[in-house]
Amino acid sequence: MNKHTMGYATLLALGAALISGTNNFITKIGVTVVSDPVFFTTLKNIVTVVLLMGAVIMLRKWKEAATLTRKEWTQLGLIGVIGGAIPFALFFTGLSMTSALSGALIHKTLVFWVLLFAYPFLKERLSPLALLGVVAVFGANILLSGFKGFHIGTGELLIFAATILWAVENIIAKKTLARVSALFVASARMTIGSVLLLGFLAVSGRMVSVAGLDAAQWGVTLLTGALLFGYVLSWYTALKYAPATYVAALLVPATLVTNILTMVFITHTITGIQIASAALTAVGVGLLVVYGKKTASSATLHAPLHTRTQG
Repeated sequence: MNKHTMGYATLLALGAALISGTNNFITKIGVTVVSDPVFFTTLKNIVTVVLLMGAVIMLRKWKEAATLTRKEWTQLGLIGVIGGAIPFALFFTGLSMTSALSGALIHKTLVFWVLLFAYPFLKERLSPLALLGVVAVFGANILLSGFKGFHIGTGELLIFAATILWAVENIIAKKTLARVSALFVASARMTIGSVLLLGFLAVSGRMVSVAGLDAAQWGVTLLTGALLFGYVLSWYTALKYAPATYVAALLVPATLVTNILTMVFITHTITGIQIASAALTAVGVGLLVVYGKKTASSATLHAPLHTRTQG
């Protein structure tokens, strides 16, 4: 890892946060436009799969399949089940029962669960500076939405369960990405997940004919599917080149993006708290970026001479 690699991963993680925040806002509309949240989730995931498969074919990444070990296939299967299937059904069902900001707030606790799991399984540690950055960006979320109107209901519990599963997925994906490309992992995750979600819809009798969807429903489905394609590819690529805890922390500002879109298109108001939250987010992200630069510099300094020369 060097400064250029870490900078690349940082930009991708922040880009994923921007996409995630936008997608959360639009998805909240989507789960109300398309009545069944699991059907909507499955349909938009299939859109993402089509885009990913197109990229796999164009970049000839399908050749990787022949090089994978049994362990790596098992890891991809797990990623598909606990990352691409079950949590999607849980999250978007929960999101249909609560507000977008509440859902985003719960989801952004992901960084703490990744931090908890990454220490024993990935041997990752964050410096006090980085931890302060994590607290700052999460504190900005609390400042923004607070706990006003927040309660522990079925929707919130479903989103929390999805968040824990996604945290576990981060750990497995980080190990898998050591040898497998981000595009291939993302494609496997979304393909396996979509097949399982389709099976669930079929078994539960919730399969709906796509012919019945109107222009608005198709529009929100295609848009959220395209955004998910950008998110999952950016996130996995960032995860390949940077610590899992670092990437998870940089995804937290997505809530700020969701709030800004809500402010612009729904409430049409801006408050002092929103400005303070944005400032605190900027401070937190700044601290994390400084940590990333120091980590990259330290890794380069302690790398063997021939490795530094090649980099």
